[in-house]
Amino acid sequence: MRKLLLSLLFICLFVGRTLADEGMWLPLLLGKQVYDEMVKKGLKLTKEQLYQINKPSLKDAIIIFGGGCTGEIVSSKGLIFTNHHCGYDAIATASSVEKNYLRDGFYAKTLSEEINTNLSVQFLVRIDDVTKEVMDSLKGLTGSERVQKQAAVLAAINKRLSNADESIETRVSSLFKGNQFLAFVYQRYSDIRLVGTPPESVGKFGGDTDNWEWPRHTGDFSVFRVYTDANGKPAKYNAANVPLKPKWYLPVSLKPLKDGDFAMIWGYPGSTNRYESSYGIRLATDISNPTLVSLRDVRLKYMFEEMKKDPAVKLQLASSYASIANYWKFFDGETKQLLKYDVYGQKKKVEEGFTQWAKGKPEYENLFADWGKAYDAWRPYAKHQMYMREGVLGSPLIAFAGSLLQLEAILTKPGTSAADVRKTVDAVNQARKAFLESENKISDEKILAATTRMFYQEIDKQQHPTTFFPTLKNQYGSLDNEETYRRYAADVFSKTIVFDNARWEAFLAKPDGFTLQTDPAFVHASTFINNYNSKYGLFSQQFASRNAEYGRLYLKGVMEMDTVKAKKMYPDATFTMRVSYGNVKSYQPRDAVKYDYVTTSRGLLEKYKAGDYEFDLPAKQVEMIRNKDFGQYMDPTRKDLVIGFITTNDITGGNSGSPVLNNKGELIGLAFDGNYEALSHKLAFDKDLNRTICVDIRYVLWCIDKLGGAPHLINELTLAK
Repeated sequence: MRKLLLSLLFICLFVGRTLADEGMWLPLLLGKQVYDEMVKKGLKLTKEQLYQINKPSLKDAIIIFGGGCTGEIVSSKGLIFTNHHCGYDAIATASSVEKNYLRDGFYAKTLSEEINTNLSVQFLVRIDDVTKEVMDSLKGLTGSERVQKQAAVLAAINKRLSNADESIETRVSSLFKGNQFLAFVYQRYSDIRLVGTPPESVGKFGGDTDNWEWPRHTGDFSVFRVYTDANGKPAKYNAANVPLKPKWYLPVSLKPLKDGDFAMIWGYPGSTNRYESSYGIRLATDISNPTLVSLRDVRLKYMFEEMKKDPAVKLQLASSYASIANYWKFFDGETKQLLKYDVYGQKKKVEEGFTQWAKGKPEYENLFADWGKAYDAWRPYAKHQMYMREGVLGSPLIAFAGSLLQLEAILTKPGTSAADVRKTVDAVNQARKAFLESENKISDEKILAATTRMFYQEIDKQQHPTTFFPTLKNQYGSLDNEETYRRYAADVFSKTIVFDNARWEAFLAKPDGFTLQTDPAFVHASTFINNYNSKYGLFSQQFASRNAEYGRLYLKGVMEMDTVKAKKMYPDATFTMRVSYGNVKSYQPRDAVKYDYVTTSRGLLEKYKAGDYEFDLPAKQVEMIRNKDFGQYMDPTRKDLVIGFITTNDITGGNSGSPVLNNKGELIGLAFDGNYEALSHKLAFDKDLNRTICVDIRYVLWCIDKLGGAPHLINELTLAK
């Protein structure tokens, strides 16, 4: 009886379907119970309207936007809405100092004015369950052998189900830590054009200060369009291409929102690890997260110093800075929330229940003992690995120099053909051009100095490259002195061939290994990379394979404990299409504080600071808001323009740009952020405090129409009033 109670307790804690609104559900596998729960919350659409393979359905309006966001089709002419930060790099690339669309905004008045980008989007064609094929090929395999075989099998399936001629791409996703495998088949469209964007002061209003925070007043949206050839097929950019005729597009709602209204979000959440072990939680809070935060803090500091000085540098570094800053704050918040709510302790209790159930079951009874040993073996090297990723290679110069290791291997390998050398040299030269366009030497030199010093101070001396720091001391002085590292970094930057066009061209004309091996930037990169790979890379691989194996067995056991409860489990996010459902809802983050479910233009003006780096607004917008020039977009109940709202939906990174839909499948907003009080959401969902922050679609339309002067885009939409 005691075992049964422990088992039931474990499933309730672990699966969590009793917790409100948790779950990122595969639309293909929406079970009756999940769909019925959606209907109880207010959904008015049928399952067939949500998802069908052979007929158009809502899923056909949801796209992968670029490399890591979500977008939605909102018109019969292939118009895309997504977040401003998702289109940020494309907007920055299209901008110049003279035509600065980041600063000033942009709306194409005609199709011919829409700007070509290097973006692509992908539509989901179908999902195939290939679990049996994969599992049959892995019988009897464990550890690294299983990992290698699995990778080969998935690659073979991907290749078999793809078709380059039709832009069909397949990616098999491993779900439930390798206990299920689904093949997601996509069609890629590569002619994507920028249609419109608000000024950065609107699209990024609040900057880093407001990032991950509520109340929020950010107009985080941008507008693009998909083009095809004359036959409606995917095609590369061509002026003769025509707007896509989509299978499905979303109607747009102008209706006011109420606290408690049904809301669902469709999109491509990037990754979660909700089934992480207590060992993984402890490693994150003790080592991984704090190390990442401290290293990114340094990088952001020196980048921001230069961005404030020069608009051209701000434009140059804007996209990179935004990317680094976003997860700097995220991982800082994640650590605090994990510790505050003792997620480690919660996991330990659940694992104790599993261990009780596993007694007498050879496949599982020693699982957590063995898993703990794997973490103990890896833990001494975890900080070193993070320093490689975020410290050593956090310097753009050193990251580029590290990419030259492949060229060195080609140049020093006996019998390499001249054709192979030339091919590699040409690729390296193109990479250098791209690197130089994005490189800010002043900030990067400071980053190199600071991260090298931090490596010396923070990483176990036994793990240091053998001769690097003694040589540094002999040539530049005390290793405890900041000036030592500044002088060293200055020498690296002044003496490398990477910034010297004449020497670089001479090297390309007669490439040789010696020139690379004596270049200071390459020496720095190769010294740290080779030191890590030769001594600790094997430990990393062993840990990764063991961790994957134990994680797979853990979930396999969990699903064996109670097969009924197991059917209600949702897989971790894997950047595959998911739907989550919940409500528009206010919340109380702490004693005596309650947050409303919407923000309005009144709060926007309260935050506004003329000329401020983060809280400025266009003068025209301030005037229009003060005059209450809201048009049809005014909320009739508040007599104001609603800027943003919050829901209880379960999302994560990758959902940026996702459509937030009402019970009829009408677009009410775009998801763009989570709240600070629940930043543990990748590892643990908070049923009380989790909120998704969304820009209200009425504010988006107001910015396009009234502020941007592009009513022709509104005329493309199907408005539900």
